[in-house]
Amino acid sequence: MTQRRMHLVAYLKTGPTANHPGGWRHPEAALHDILRPERYEHIARVLEEACFDACFFADLLGLPDIHGGNFDAYLRKGGQISYLDPLTVLPVMGRVTQHLGLGATLSTTFQHPYHLARSLASLDLLTGGRAAWNVVTSATDLEARNLGMAGIPPKAQRYDRADEVLEACDALWNCWDADAFVMDREAGVFIDPSKVRYANYEGEWVRTRGPLSLPRSPQGRPVLLQAGASDRGRDFAARWAELVFCTPHSQADGLAFRADIRARVAGQGRAPEACKVLPGIAVVVGETAAIAREKAAYLQSLIEPEAQTMLHSALLGADLSQHRTAEAVAAAQGHQGITGSQDRVLQLMRKEGLSFAEAAARPRNLMVGTASDIADEMEAWFSAGACDGFVVFPTVFPRMFEDFGRLVVPELQRRGLFRTAYSGRTLRENLAAA
Repeated sequence: MTQRRMHLVAYLKTGPTANHPGGWRHPEAALHDILRPERYEHIARVLEEACFDACFFADLLGLPDIHGGNFDAYLRKGGQISYLDPLTVLPVMGRVTQHLGLGATLSTTFQHPYHLARSLASLDLLTGGRAAWNVVTSATDLEARNLGMAGIPPKAQRYDRADEVLEACDALWNCWDADAFVMDREAGVFIDPSKVRYANYEGEWVRTRGPLSLPRSPQGRPVLLQAGASDRGRDFAARWAELVFCTPHSQADGLAFRADIRARVAGQGRAPEACKVLPGIAVVVGETAAIAREKAAYLQSLIEPEAQTMLHSALLGADLSQHRTAEAVAAAQGHQGITGSQDRVLQLMRKEGLSFAEAAARPRNLMVGTASDIADEMEAWFSAGACDGFVVFPTVFPRMFEDFGRLVVPELQRRGLFRTAYSGRTLRENLAAA
């Protein structure tokens, strides 16, 4: 029997921070190259050398402005801002790698399926079958207003539209047969038109005729990543997702989440192992446990309280400087907020007996220790069945990923828990092979 192995995906931003609001202030954090292609080429090489399955860019179509009712603090304190469009960055990364999966966050609420299908198929073609799509329905009024809407629609409506967008994209991706390109100079036939057809998709929310103006991509469709934690979001993941990103507070919470997703996947007639569940982690690794603890303490000291509050305000969809209880936050959210982030706060409240405000002010947990310590904790989650691997988000960029690849990955490989080389041609093949 083939030994089960972990999957590793890197969480990235085209900006200064990614879930750790103080990391950009660290003297080893690279800031000079945020808008330069060299930054993204470097991290792509680092991740591929460490045999990561993939990376994806979290994205937001605008500047967060929930905390304080404006964007001042987010700009001043280096909030989670997405500067560059990930679809312009990923081909740059693809040029310097051969195996690393490359994912973009794209919203089904704001984009038409033809644009989505064309962009993602183009990326998959250019990278030889390594494209991934982090499918989101979006969760902020600011994005809706930037796209000409009064506010974000209700969650159920967003997911109903998302199902149709995925159906339409799937129809468009299947408009071309794999062997439609003939390119026969003698016969004067470039493409066999009998192997290209219209999509003719029509739903309640979207419609598209097709076909796409480009051939079938190596994977047929990109690998689908999804992070919805609500009941409706989990149903959506069960139907479509191949990777699910989650943020449980504890191993027990992870076990419950994975069991629920696998049951829903089976209910959709899919094999449970077709959908991998990856909780998010950030690590601080040191040559000794004492060094790691010292590094973690210094890193956490760089978090200003307001920076932490504004981060969670953006995730929860309510100004936590004004709303201090779960009930007040729920009343202020409207249709905004990420269910997984709220679940993590509530899980922390229950486990440690904190108030909602205290739990919301708490930074995310870090895995801290030597490479062996970190591997022990990852192995414990993995062996218990709480996950199929991890989404690793940075603290100090790019140093954390460099340290992780230099120290933690070899320890996981030594234990037989992680690949030592890529075996597949496409991202989907590598996910299946591991």
